[in-house]
Amino acid sequence: MAMGIIKEIAALARGLATTAKHVRHRPITVQYPEERAPVFPRFRGRHKLMRYDNGLEKCIGCSLCAAVCPAQAIYVEAAENDPANRVSPGERYAKVYEINMIRCIFCGYCEEVCPTEAIILGHDFELADYERPDFVYTKERLLVPDPRAQRKAEVG
Repeated sequence: MAMGIIKEIAALARGLATTAKHVRHRPITVQYPEERAPVFPRFRGRHKLMRYDNGLEKCIGCSLCAAVCPAQAIYVEAAENDPANRVSPGERYAKVYEINMIRCIFCGYCEEVCPTEAIILGHDFELADYERPDFVYTKERLLVPDPRAQRKAEVG
């Protein structure tokens, strides 16, 4: 009987020692969304279609990203560039560029294969939505803002 009580007191002491050992450590829990946990540099999140400094789109409509996508989540429809109103520096541009984010597996192959580095996977990871059609990201949603417009806003 006395031996059982001693074993229980020893077990209780071991438990308290474990608790005391962890009290001095920083908590791992992050109070999301007030606090943001840092993402790793190689993290692949939301896609972005990039622009050149002069505002032209980097995408030339080559469709290599759509060809290499193992999930077949990318659709590109190319069109000829109008010399009077250029969209990209090449002969063609992506008239339609869509990524189905439900199908995307964030493998990064589209980023690797792009000859102009037009598509990149950023660090944004908050991609939740309510309706299925909202998960098809169109070109307008993927394009980063025109850097010339940002500079005008900063100056003006």
